[in-house]
Amino acid sequence: MAGYSDLRRGRFSQPGQVYLVTFTTADRRPLFVQPERAMDACQAMTASRLWYRSRLLCWVLMPDHWHGLIELGPLDSLSTTVQRLKTNSARIVRLHHPDTGYVWEKGFHDHALRSGPAVLAAARYIVANPLRAGLARRVGEYAWWDAVWI
Repeated sequence: MAGYSDLRRGRFSQPGQVYLVTFTTADRRPLFVQPERAMDACQAMTASRLWYRSRLLCWVLMPDHWHGLIELGPLDSLSTTVQRLKTNSARIVRLHHPDTGYVWEKGFHDHALRSGPAVLAAARYIVANPLRAGLARRVGEYAWWDAVWI
């Protein structure tokens, strides 16, 4: 499918750079409306062994997609970091919920952020995602998110 290669075109991994990353569930299925599945995915995605070089600054797990801010560490590429994140979470979700099938769609979208204000604006956008989707009335009502600034 041409769309996946288009996402990779021009991708450059810069250590210290903050990236806004988005990826979706397979076929945009709302896998994470089930709290047990969402909790397993969140625990797998925030496991310290995934983040020993890069940092996960902010994230939200929606029913059918994930947004996050990743500060890329030395020796990491963005593609490898996202692959580790998706692989680890899919493995744990399928282990605990064998009926899940494929968890994540291939590929991801990324956008390099230029400055501190842009990073904070992206973090606000990410944590407000459940509000815009009508899943909560306040950020604190939604369980599947975190940010280093809180």
